[in-house]
Amino acid sequence: MNYAKLAFTDTIKEVQKKEGSRNAYERMEQMILPDGLSFREMSFIKERDSFYIASMGENGFPYIQHRGGPKGFLKFIDVKTLAFLDFTGNKQYITTGNVQTHKKVSLILMDYANRARLKIYAEAEVVSLNERPDLREKLELEDYKYKAERMFVFHIKAFDWNCPQHITPRYTIGEISEMAKEREDYIQNMEQEIRELKQRLENCGPNNTE
Repeated sequence: MNYAKLAFTDTIKEVQKKEGSRNAYERMEQMILPDGLSFREMSFIKERDSFYIASMGENGFPYIQHRGGPKGFLKFIDVKTLAFLDFTGNKQYITTGNVQTHKKVSLILMDYANRARLKIYAEAEVVSLNERPDLREKLELEDYKYKAERMFVFHIKAFDWNCPQHITPRYTIGEISEMAKEREDYIQNMEQEIRELKQRLENCGPNNTE
């Protein structure tokens, strides 16, 4: 699953030669990489509450869509397959329509807080809810209000990690609340230690006969 081999077309290689980066990327193309997602990628995907998907329309224009849900709504079925329940939305169905004629898509998953970005090339498959009840059961979500219309399955062809350059750290309300709670717990523990130290000092005063 070498991302470079799939991404670098002949035209792109010519541009790399012109700009002086071809030698480095040629070595990248020759690397032998794991055949499928590793624990690192699966752990990363499990924590995501959104991703971006690019598809190609019949008119030749690409379309980029943001998809969101609770953490882990994009699930890994195996090391080469991802899937999610497609919730009812604005009913434009642009991505759904695009993959009927152009199955190749690109996904970008972001972790802004840790400045990490995972890119995935895949072929998309639209599956009706009644077609694969076993799959639907795997994709069902607990403690989340939603209405699913269909399922998307992504057959992974390649993936790669981007460098963190120019990714500005951003935090969700939940992440900020968690950090604030950790700080509050730390302050409370310190205040308790101070009270205990003061009590010990008072007990060791000049009038203490122990």
